[in-house]
Amino acid sequence: MNDTASLIGLSKTELDTPALLVDLDVLDANIARIAATCRQHGVGWRPHLKGHKTLEIARKELAAGAVGITCAKLGEAEVMAAAGISNILIANQIVGPLKIRRLMELPADANPIVAVDSMANVAELADAAVGRGRVAQVVIEVDTGMKRAGVAPGASVVALAKAIGERPGLRFRGLIGWEAHTVTIADPGEKERTVAAAIGLLTASATACRQAGYAVDIVSCGGTGSFPYCAMQPGVTDVQVGGAIFSDMHYRDHYHTDFPCALTLIATVTSRPTTTRIVLDAGKKAMSGDAAMPLPIGLPGVRSLRLSAEHATIELEAPSEQPRIGDRVEFIVGYSDTTVHLHEEIVGIRRGSVECIWPIAARGRLK
Repeated sequence: MNDTASLIGLSKTELDTPALLVDLDVLDANIARIAATCRQHGVGWRPHLKGHKTLEIARKELAAGAVGITCAKLGEAEVMAAAGISNILIANQIVGPLKIRRLMELPADANPIVAVDSMANVAELADAAVGRGRVAQVVIEVDTGMKRAGVAPGASVVALAKAIGERPGLRFRGLIGWEAHTVTIADPGEKERTVAAAIGLLTASATACRQAGYAVDIVSCGGTGSFPYCAMQPGVTDVQVGGAIFSDMHYRDHYHTDFPCALTLIATVTSRPTTTRIVLDAGKKAMSGDAAMPLPIGLPGVRSLRLSAEHATIELEAPSEQPRIGDRVEFIVGYSDTTVHLHEEIVGIRRGSVECIWPIAARGRLK
């Protein structure tokens, strides 16, 4: 990494490349918008950090009013807990002795909560918690239509809540779900109806648990692709909207969100073999094209963009002498989740100049 102090105040075009940038004004505005919408609808915000993996951004979200954070992986939770962040929801199942031992080693004041969707996992968590003299907080993951993990809504949820309640060492906190099957719906009215129907399965399951005598503190769902509709549904306690803080081409083109894009990548032109071809020093190892291709900013008439391991190759529709070798080209990131983890740091830019550099503290924490 570069010496951070020497970079503060530089123009973003003076940075070595490829460099991952975040426009701080846009980031702050996106965070404020999510927080305000949640307040408007009386729900908490428990942002997912699998996209940014960065302590400083997590602290910004908490300062804006987030009730906690959501992690995809135990390794992310370990990084956050070690930094003093608490109220950590791990929205995945933690399975097997290696990972469960690590879960039990998280500081109690981190207040970790983990998802379950099977009797077997409930049993191994309970045994480990009793053996360590701990109480593990658990939420049941409910499949509201995504067809990935989770138990079926209704009776199956109540049965698992009963199993949790009968196990010493466990505390049942509530339910989580993710209505991912709704996110690509373009028509706002249809999306709102479909999100409401999916979350209705989650909230009805929560009601069934309460009627069976089980307290339900958490009913958590939602993401960028279902926002703001997820925050509008009665019975929801909090939403896990995460990617909207950055936004990107995937969210905008495929999920039909209207958040401005804060995350970009700047690259250097290293070759101009022809007057229509531009070759840059950032390829698949610097920015992903799996969910959506990055968008070069300020280059008119782009015919195509191709990413190889270490290069981006742009073909223009018409000959041009610009940009020249050594010039910089900035890209809106294609998909932030699969771009951020490629980098060691995010450079915070305000009005074109470097204001801060944040290490991506949970980078590589895939276990």
